[in-house]
Amino acid sequence: MQAVHVTTAFANGLFMSLVLIVAIGAQNAYVLRQGLRREHVGAVVLFCAASDAVLIGAGVAGMAQALQGRPMLATVLAGLGAVFLCGYGLKALWRSRQPAALQTTAQGVSLSRVAVVAQAAGFTLLNPHVYLDTVLLVGSAGAQYAGLLKVWFVAGAATASALWFTSLGFGARLLAPVFARPRAWQMLDALIGGTMLLLAAMLAQRALAGL
Repeated sequence: MQAVHVTTAFANGLFMSLVLIVAIGAQNAYVLRQGLRREHVGAVVLFCAASDAVLIGAGVAGMAQALQGRPMLATVLAGLGAVFLCGYGLKALWRSRQPAALQTTAQGVSLSRVAVVAQAAGFTLLNPHVYLDTVLLVGSAGAQYAGLLKVWFVAGAATASALWFTSLGFGARLLAPVFARPRAWQMLDALIGGTMLLLAAMLAQRALAGL
C-alpha cells in the first residue's frame, strides 16, 4: 500500500466529512447550546463523534447499499425525526420567551448526563439527514476504496467529525460573554427553534411523500 494512496484516502474522508457536517442543523445547534451552557459538553461531543464514526464505518462496510433497497425505512425515520424536531423546536421557542430563565453556564435547572446524552442521541439517531450524510453519502464514497484504504478513509472522516464537534462544543465558551445577556439567548433559542421547525416540516413532507 503506497503512502500517497493512504494519504489521499485519509484526506478525502476528512474533507468530505467536513463539507457535510459543517452546516446549521439540529445536531450542531444542540452541541452549540450545550457548549454555551457548559453542561456535560465532553459527553455530548464524545457521543456525537463516536456515532458519526460508527455510522460512517457501517456505510463503508456495506450498509449504504442495504438501505438503498428499503425506501420504507427512510420514510419511517423521516416521520420519527419530524416529530422529535418539532417537539424540541417548540420547546426552544418557548424558552426564547423567558430570557430570565436562561444561563450561559449549567446553573439553575440542569439535566443529568444521561438525559443530555439521550437528547443528543435523539438529534443524532432520529435525524435522517445524519444517515444520509454519514451512511449513504460518505459511506458510498468510502466503499469505492479497496482493502485497508477503506479504513484510512473512515479514519479521516471520523477525525473530521471529532475535530468539528470538539471545536463546536468547547469553543462555544468563547462566546459566553456575548450570551451572558438574556437577549442573546432569546435570539439563539428563536433561531434554533425556527431551524428545527423548518427541518421538521421538510422531514414531514418527505415522510408523506414516501407513503
